[in-house]
Amino acid sequence: MDTLLSQVLNSLFYASILFLIACGLSLVYGVMRIVNMAHGNLYAFGAYVAAWVIGLAADRLHWTLLFVLLLSGAVAAAAAGAVLEPTLLRPLYRRAEEYQLLMTFGLLLILEDVMRLLWGPHPLTAGAVSDALTSVSILGVTYPAYNIFVIVVGAVAAVGLWAFVYRTRFGVMLRATSQDMRMASALGINVRRVYVQAFTLGCLMAGLGGAVVMPISGAVLGMGVDALILAFVVVVIGGLGSLEGALVGSLIVGFVRTLGITYFAEVELAVLYLIAAVVLFVRPAGLFARA
Repeated sequence: MDTLLSQVLNSLFYASILFLIACGLSLVYGVMRIVNMAHGNLYAFGAYVAAWVIGLAADRLHWTLLFVLLLSGAVAAAAAGAVLEPTLLRPLYRRAEEYQLLMTFGLLLILEDVMRLLWGPHPLTAGAVSDALTSVSILGVTYPAYNIFVIVVGAVAAVGLWAFVYRTRFGVMLRATSQDMRMASALGINVRRVYVQAFTLGCLMAGLGGAVVMPISGAVLGMGVDALILAFVVVVIGGLGSLEGALVGSLIVGFVRTLGITYFAEVELAVLYLIAAVVLFVRPAGLFARA
């Protein structure tokens, strides 16, 4: 029983991180039809900025305020997205998708070098944040309290994003633009502003994912590429462009990966790719996306 509960909690922890990455990737594609290859390094950028900011303030602030500084990573990634969309991506909307893929792949490489230039090749971390929360007892199982915090952040982000997209006026404009951009523009919606806001929101979620995972795993070069690969597995399973699919796909990958690490570590990644291949074969658009 103890082992089962620990595995469930570990799965939810990992699914929360994956959802924060994948929902932004899926949102950007759903609205703008752009497969953002740089999304993983925006996640890494959020981790680096949060580690750097917390490292500067760790000796001056109370530990509770350090949790607020985790948001600096999300804000930095969102600011980067707000600059990148109108300057580098917008001129390519009328061109073939290959141009967008090449541009975002180039951004992936550039962001990797920018992080190396700013913070060097060595990992950064902010262990004071995770160390501030000890452990909690859940049904007799001792579990890290910071992992519970990450699960709560993922759940709040999922509910908040759903409410934002489906219960606000901007969400209506966002969905209208994603369904028919030309008609939305004809009805008076500022499509350019919706695009930059959607891209910024997607980057915000990625940066938040990097920031909250950083106290445990650290900010290291290459973490963005690894996260991007798993995020693509999530959106392939759930359906690219579907927030519900991103949530369900994150849960599936989280639970399968936790079981894989425990029982068949040698083929754990292969099992994830196999699940994605089966979903593509049965439902090429994903579990929740429309063809």
